[in-house]
Amino acid sequence: MRRLLAILIPGLLLLTACGGGTPAAPEPTSQSAGDTAKFDSLKLTDNGDKKAPGVEFTKPLDVAEPTIKVVTEGTGDSLKANQVANISILALNGTDGATLEDTYAGEPEPLELNEELKTGGAVIYNAFVGSKIGSTLALAIPGKAAAAEGAAAQPTQLLLIKVLSATDVTPVLEKPEGETVTPPAGLPTVKDNDQGVPEISVEGVAAPTALVSQDLIKGTGAKVKETDTLTVNYVGVTLVGGTKFDSSFDRGETASFALTGVIPGWTKGLAGKTVGSRVLLVIPKDLAYGDAGQGEAKGDLVFVVDILGAK
Repeated sequence: MRRLLAILIPGLLLLTACGGGTPAAPEPTSQSAGDTAKFDSLKLTDNGDKKAPGVEFTKPLDVAEPTIKVVTEGTGDSLKANQVANISILALNGTDGATLEDTYAGEPEPLELNEELKTGGAVIYNAFVGSKIGSTLALAIPGKAAAAEGAAAQPTQLLLIKVLSATDVTPVLEKPEGETVTPPAGLPTVKDNDQGVPEISVEGVAAPTALVSQDLIKGTGAKVKETDTLTVNYVGVTLVGGTKFDSSFDRGETASFALTGVIPGWTKGLAGKTVGSRVLLVIPKDLAYGDAGQGEAKGDLVFVVDILGAK
C-alpha cells in the first residue's frame, strides 16, 4: 500500500477538508461524487493484463472538488465494507496527461475499505463500496495554487483505478487461539506470569546453529505470507544472559509491521505460520542484528511472538 498511499494521501486530506466526515450508510451500488460531467470526455482503451489503459480526455482537466465515478463497470461481485480492494492505479497530470504513477505492471495495491477510510476519505469509501470487481473508477483530485512566490502550482490529478479482486479481512485476535504444542527439549522455556504475559528462560540453552521457529500454540487462522503485514504481541530477550530488550506486552499495545521490513529471523521464522499461533523464535545473530546489535539486542536472540492478525 506504500505507493498507493503516496498518491492518495493528498486526495484524502482534501476530501476531509471538503467535509467528507462520517458518511451515511453506503448504498448497494457505488456512489459518484463531485462534478462527474468533467469525465464525459474520458475514453479508455483496454491494453490487456498488467498494462495500464490508454486514456484520452479533454485537457486541461480542472475540478473544484474531489470527483469520483465508476467509468467502466466490471462484472464481478460488489465490494463490501471491511473488505480489501486489490487495485491498480494510473495517475496522470490533468493539465497535459503526463503519467505520474503506474502500478499496473506490478503487484496489486491493497486498499482497506475500513472505518479509517470511511472517516478520512468518505467520498472514496462510498465510491468503492458497492462497485464491482473489474470496474475502473476515475478520481480527480483538485490542484493547488502555488503556496509561495516562485513555487510551482499543483495541477489536478486524474487517477484511473481498476478493481482487480477483493479479499475479506480477518478480525484481529485478542490473544493466541489454537492447539497447545509441546516443544522439543533443549529450547528456551516459556511460561505465562500472573498477568498472562509470556516470560522466557534461556538457562542452559546452547547457541543455535540455525533458525528455530517452534509453535507453542498452533493457530487455526490463515497462513502467513512473507508479503503480509502482521499484528502481533511479542517479547524478546538475549540468548546470553536472558536480558529482555523489547516487549509489546510491557507497552500495553500490539505492534503492526510488514514482514518484509523486519530482521530476517522474523521474516523466515513467521512466514508459513498461522494466525492465532504463539511462536518461539531462536535466532542466530547473523539473522538478527549481529554482534554490534541494536541497543541491548545483541548476538543470538529469542522471541515469543503471538500472531494476532495478518493482511
